[in-house]
Amino acid sequence: MSASAAKVSKKELNSNHDGAEETSEKEQQEAIEHIDEVQNEIDRLNEQASEEILKVEQKYNKLRQPFFQKRSELIAKIPNFWVTTFVNHPQVSALLGEEDEEALHYLTRVEVTEFEDIKSGYRIDFYFDENQYFENKVLSKEFHLNESGDPTSKSTEIKWKAGKDLTSRSGQTQNKAGRKRQHEEPESFFTWFTDHSDSGADELGEVIKDDIWPNPLQYYLVPDMDDEGEGEDDEEDEEGLEDIDEEGEDDGEEDEDEEDGDDGEVNDVEAD
Repeated sequence: MSASAAKVSKKELNSNHDGAEETSEKEQQEAIEHIDEVQNEIDRLNEQASEEILKVEQKYNKLRQPFFQKRSELIAKIPNFWVTTFVNHPQVSALLGEEDEEALHYLTRVEVTEFEDIKSGYRIDFYFDENQYFENKVLSKEFHLNESGDPTSKSTEIKWKAGKDLTSRSGQTQNKAGRKRQHEEPESFFTWFTDHSDSGADELGEVIKDDIWPNPLQYYLVPDMDDEGEGEDDEEDEEGLEDIDEEGEDDGEEDEDEEDGDDGEVNDVEAD
């Protein structure tokens, strides 16, 4: 093959390769455009699904209201239902100091209300009996989206009685509490009503709305681990006493056998 022929062949190969690359890039671009079109259809269906789901949620939220009301009436017959429920919940109990628990003994009702379109927010109401801590009968905190779509929150101002502001004692270790709990008291549960720093990630509000409110009974009925431990100890003590009794009976039987044997020997000696 001549040198000129070799050069032509090389040029042809390079030309074919460039053409293949151009074709491949064109096909890829077309594929990307088609993917974008399909993705737009998927997004449209997702948006439609969200609207349909919202309608279903609104429908069943209304249907649930009479049952929530009935449940609240029944809960009102059980003393200390809500404070027990909060103390038994692992995340909420971590936020409760001793005085928080004392104040929550006056809590008679909790209500969670989702706003009409649900997506825009919700409100949590806490109803209290007359107590030594604050004047309010109801403490509320609500979460909603503002006009720009950013999450915000607002709450009732707590009207503390003289010397009873639990939020002013947050983070302090009290001698009495230290002796009993052997750890620093957590920040007061009631500081939650004044904390609006991150409304879009309010963990306590979400826990109450999504975990406790749908079925508070499951936390009220959580067994007290201390009681369980005492019950196990009692069982172990009873088993130990039974073992001692059985050993005593065995020893008594052995002693009787030995006495019988001694009597037999004495009789033999006398006979001789």
